[in-house]
Amino acid sequence: MSEQDKRRVTPFHRALHRPQMIAGGERELMLFSMLIAGGLIVSAMNFVATVLGLIIWMICAHALRKMAKADPNMSKVYIRQLKYGHYYGPFSRPFRVAKSSRIY
Repeated sequence: MSEQDKRRVTPFHRALHRPQMIAGGERELMLFSMLIAGGLIVSAMNFVATVLGLIIWMICAHALRKMAKADPNMSKVYIRQLKYGHYYGPFSRPFRVAKSSRIY
């Protein structure tokens, strides 16, 4: 029996590891933008507010789709980057001569 015949092939399904998206954008942000636009429409109950709410949602949906196309988890990455802000000093490389100490 050859070496290739001994290996077991395991299927790797896309649905198990792809990010959860709604209408092409991150799930939480798309639902939040829908909630804000829907809240504006329902609270005002007139034609102008309906048009304004739909325009706001379309702009948000377009921006969130572009953001998800660049990185499907961009908001989570950004929040994690904010949390680690104190950890990473504002220096480009470790061997750079600093004018001030990194310890705050």
